[in-house]
Amino acid sequence: MFAVSVNETRFEYDINSLVKAFYPQENVKVITPDMGEEKRAEYSPALRLTIELREDGARLCFADAGSAAGESRVYTWQAEAFCRESVDFKAYKTGFKRFLYRSLSEYTKKSLPWGNLTGIRPTKIAMSMLEEGKEETEILRFMREEHFVSSEKAKLGLEIAKRERELLSQAHYEDGYSLYIGIPFCPTTCLYCSFTSFPVRSYQKKVDTYLDCLIREMLAAKELMGGRVLDSVYIGGGTPTTLEPKQLERLLTAVKQVYDFSTVKEFTVEAGRADSITREKLEVLKEYGVDRISINPQTMKEETLRLIGRQASPQQVREAFALARSVGNFRINMDIILGLPEEGPEDVRATVREIQGMAPDSLTVHSLAVKRASRLSKWIQENGISALRNTDETMEIAAAAAKELSMHPYYLYRQKNMSGNFENVGYAKEDCYGLYNILIMEEVQTILALGAGSITKRVYPDGRIERCENVKEVAQYIERIGEMIERKRILFRD
Repeated sequence: MFAVSVNETRFEYDINSLVKAFYPQENVKVITPDMGEEKRAEYSPALRLTIELREDGARLCFADAGSAAGESRVYTWQAEAFCRESVDFKAYKTGFKRFLYRSLSEYTKKSLPWGNLTGIRPTKIAMSMLEEGKEETEILRFMREEHFVSSEKAKLGLEIAKRERELLSQAHYEDGYSLYIGIPFCPTTCLYCSFTSFPVRSYQKKVDTYLDCLIREMLAAKELMGGRVLDSVYIGGGTPTTLEPKQLERLLTAVKQVYDFSTVKEFTVEAGRADSITREKLEVLKEYGVDRISINPQTMKEETLRLIGRQASPQQVREAFALARSVGNFRINMDIILGLPEEGPEDVRATVREIQGMAPDSLTVHSLAVKRASRLSKWIQENGISALRNTDETMEIAAAAAKELSMHPYYLYRQKNMSGNFENVGYAKEDCYGLYNILIMEEVQTILALGAGSITKRVYPDGRIERCENVKEVAQYIERIGEMIERKRILFRD
């Protein structure tokens, strides 16, 4: 454990995120004044960094394990008058994060690809500056000098921001919305997964009742949208194609009957797991106008697939992909994950060669994120984090493969505890970009989300965002469906 003591509760998230990025192998805990004595005492033996926030700056003290007892390394920051806390709190926070990053970088002799950016949307800076009319050279310089972002990542962020800006011009902001429908069932739960998903075999008796409640929520939520324009529909999970063909047909029939699809620009269903795909299910998707699907191998190395709990073999992935191509004119996305246990550059090369042979329309490259709620956390405790290796080399291998497929990067996001402190990037061929993927990340349009574990986001004209969540557990969702509907009524009551 790596414990950090800070004399105030502010900046706890930023401190935790930055320290964790420099020490990915450690379980980072931030000790704040509002913690109880028992908890503070529990963390104190692991104390390695003390932060003192002052109105005119800050002081960091590292306990140096390599020095004689009692010795430490100290860094201080003297805030300029304009960004002292009593003058400009936002400037103070920016200055403190710069100071914390520089101190950690000097102490560890490491730099991070995204510098001191801790949010999930690093393209937001470039997007905002483009909207202000800033020159590209100024944007790149700002990202490098103000946030310590590497030149390569700054260029990537700017390229994606430009493409996102163009694609978002197609969407209705103030008078539009997108629809998300969650199907929280999977064939099995993967080692790294923390999403709302339950093994379908154990929940077979609840699936039809779940669909009853989902349709009830659809009908009620539609009334709350008034005259808004529906831009995109995304059915995710879980794995929606774990539903039986008749159940899938029932779901799609209801969606098409309840919502006006005359303005819908894209209709996506995650077919995710190759072991859930059949010709009959694909024909149902085709019949109901689904034009985008995902077939996600994550890796094409069989040993890794067994380790992470994905039952579909590489051969099943190839067969499912060929079947989808033969059944319908779907735009097919494939997901891969870099940094999976025991995989290195040669494994990534082998996976992308296989994907190039199938030639999907888009490719999403994920950096493995270690979530506390996943079984991967326990696996790391038993096997060590060194077994997870994501590097500049593996990221470049994937990017080069996408380029050879004539794909361009079009959306990007980051998560906490990502392997290598990298990012997730969506690549796609021209005219195959996924609008919903951008909308959900950039939070510029209302997302109406239905089903267990989903989160509805209402975006106001002034940019303010309010949310309401549905409970995650299937039985609770079924039992409390009336409450889930009422939560949305409250969110959209004015």
